[in-house]
Amino acid sequence: MDGAGGPGEGPAQEALQSLSRRLQVQEKEMELVKAALAEALRLLRLQAPLNSLQDSGAPAPIRDRARRNSSSSSSPSERPRQKLSRKAASSANLLLRSGSTESRGGKDPLSSPGGPGSRRSNYNLEGISVKMFLRGRPITMYIPSGIRSLEELPSGPPPETLSLDWVYGYRGRDSRSNLFVLRSGEVVYFIACVVVLYRPEGGPGGPGGGGQRHYRGHTDCVRCLAVHPDGVRVASGQTAGVDKDGKPLQPVVHVWDSETLLKLQEIGLGAFERGVGALAFSVADQGAFLCVVDDSNEHMLSVWDCSRGTKLAEIKSTNDSVLAVGFSPRDSSCIVTSGKSHVHFWNWSGGAGAPGNGTLTRKQGVFGKYKKPKFVPCFVFLPDGDILTGDSEGNILTWGRSLSDARTPGRGGAKETYGIVAQAHAHEGSIFALCLRRDGTVLSGGGRDRRLVQWGPGLVALQEAEIPEHFGAVRAIAEGLGSELLVGTTKNALLRGDLAQGFTPVIQGHTDELWGLCTHPFQNRFLTCGHDRQLCLWDGEGHALAWSIDLKETGLCADFHPSGAVVAVGLNTGRWLVLDTETREIVSDVTDGNEQLSVVRYSPDGFYLAIGSHDNMIYIYSVSSDGAKSSRFGRCVGHSSFITHLDWSKDGNFIMSNSGDYEILYWDVAGGCKLLRNRYESRDREWATYTCVLGFHVYGVWPDGSDGTDINSLCRSHNERVVAVADDFCKVHLFQYPCARAKAPSLVYGGHGSHVTSVRFTYDDSHLISLGGKDASIFQWRVLGAGGAGPAPATPSRTPSLSPASSLDV
Repeated sequence: MDGAGGPGEGPAQEALQSLSRRLQVQEKEMELVKAALAEALRLLRLQAPLNSLQDSGAPAPIRDRARRNSSSSSSPSERPRQKLSRKAASSANLLLRSGSTESRGGKDPLSSPGGPGSRRSNYNLEGISVKMFLRGRPITMYIPSGIRSLEELPSGPPPETLSLDWVYGYRGRDSRSNLFVLRSGEVVYFIACVVVLYRPEGGPGGPGGGGQRHYRGHTDCVRCLAVHPDGVRVASGQTAGVDKDGKPLQPVVHVWDSETLLKLQEIGLGAFERGVGALAFSVADQGAFLCVVDDSNEHMLSVWDCSRGTKLAEIKSTNDSVLAVGFSPRDSSCIVTSGKSHVHFWNWSGGAGAPGNGTLTRKQGVFGKYKKPKFVPCFVFLPDGDILTGDSEGNILTWGRSLSDARTPGRGGAKETYGIVAQAHAHEGSIFALCLRRDGTVLSGGGRDRRLVQWGPGLVALQEAEIPEHFGAVRAIAEGLGSELLVGTTKNALLRGDLAQGFTPVIQGHTDELWGLCTHPFQNRFLTCGHDRQLCLWDGEGHALAWSIDLKETGLCADFHPSGAVVAVGLNTGRWLVLDTETREIVSDVTDGNEQLSVVRYSPDGFYLAIGSHDNMIYIYSVSSDGAKSSRFGRCVGHSSFITHLDWSKDGNFIMSNSGDYEILYWDVAGGCKLLRNRYESRDREWATYTCVLGFHVYGVWPDGSDGTDINSLCRSHNERVVAVADDFCKVHLFQYPCARAKAPSLVYGGHGSHVTSVRFTYDDSHLISLGGKDASIFQWRVLGAGGAGPAPATPSRTPSLSPASSLDV
């Protein structure tokens, strides 16, 4: 074939041409940097003699000449380009002639990127840029023209603070012993690292929901609760975890006062493995003892003195999972555990209260002629001393004590023997919860059938109700005031009602990992989505779920149109939807590529919609005035990795974007989605939002040693005073804005039990919303202090004023 090249010659030629073009672009950028350095040196030479005239006021004109408006047509590098022909100075001469400490030392401070996994920052020559390193990759950020020195930027923590206002969600999906009612009438439950005390009737929560208080003493996820017989003290056990340095955090039990929220005792630090799976207070002796089962392979069972925090006895219980533990209310020497294929009856000899001298002996429950279930998730003690167990076969078994053992009460007596005396088939599928009511009747809660059944003497069914399917199965039952019942479900909802009138939700939440979050443009509302495929709109004033729909696919990102009439949602398949916020109808359904979408963002005027994908592209759509219709406008092509974050300029013409390999790129959308190769020209551009995690105004939020994935989300407040950061170590940070000094101090807030995936301020900056990842929690923080809602200061990113807090370099 004439004219045909050899095998692979075509692709090789194309690769060579691409490499050549890239080299030319880099050479041009180097020329611009050299020119900018020369110009800065010229300005410094002009400024030096003028500074000797004390009353001349000359530095201001010099600054004016150095400053430019981002919307003007002239380029900041035009003058340096003109001087290139005269070859004023080479980069080597600039290094030698610079008055900076770094250049006098004969070493370029940018030439040592640090080892892999490091995060370093350096102030570049002549104050033109700063450079930081993530995983050894250099990231250059140009300093806005109005900032003469980094020293003039705020250096302390912000005057604003956060206060946890409300927690959305309840951990019912995978935990038990998680719902009780205190003497005060407050409902106590947990999610993430927070134990919530919720008052259904009124309180500081306002209309639509009662008030919440929070115990926040735990450092990792809470797994179980027990309430003291006095109805005031609470014991909560947490799982093991790791801190941000990878060091293990040991599981522990906290005993605390529900009235003051003060920790009274820390029990078992260093004694438990993996986590605390179940615990219970003794009843017969006014709660003097606490029984704990950990999550180790042997599921160690231990008894503790509550007042001293000392261990009185310990034994290996079983290699099978233990789901419940409890003291007999008539005799504290009798302890019962149940779980996978077993019910165990323990006799505890206290050893005269001496630490470690007690003994525990076990007698296994024998099922005999009754079918042995796979699981026994729950049990309850009856007033006559018998025990009811609920199992995975849907049966309630009655275990009675033998007469001989009943005659030997008291600690240290003969071993108690329990045998099955009756069986009743109560539910289709497993029984997850049993509850003894004040009137002596028993409530059972079903899994598969979602039924609540009230049982009288002899296990005669008296009344029942069914939980709606979308709330899930019954996980826990607690008795409220009068005939009122509180029901926790496996879909993380907390219901309130009774068997006659039915149940309504008072607390709802997601059931799987959360990523998508956006706040309403002019209401205290916000929208969330995640791996449970639910799209939820929340009322921040009423602390309630406004509506929820099933997306059928995983939702990863969302944004409200400025009109608030529609919301765009990005899915994990490359699809994105636009929904009417009132009717909840899908008004647009589009697919761009076949990879997940990580960010969707409307321009501030609502004319454009930008969609960042894992296929390395940003898709731009023109949008109708009501947001309902859109048409493809163009694509931003140039990132070498997936898009992570993006922001629009205030005039709606430009985009700043970050990618998975730590790029900061700028795009002229109005001019045809063109990549702005001279990033220096964008240094003074003003941004309508700031959610990009890489950029000059926020590079100080990155911790030392970061690998580039430690910060998941970032958001500047609308008044441009503070920056909120969501990190990979379960923390929310609050920084001053701009945050452009290395190792900037922050206020740090815990409570999430997993990586925090997103943070956003509400429209008036009165609240901050944060999402937990795998803990599926939503925290609503109230913003307090000097900032709050109010007008934005004049051009804070150009000429930041020094505040009293900025002198505190902590």
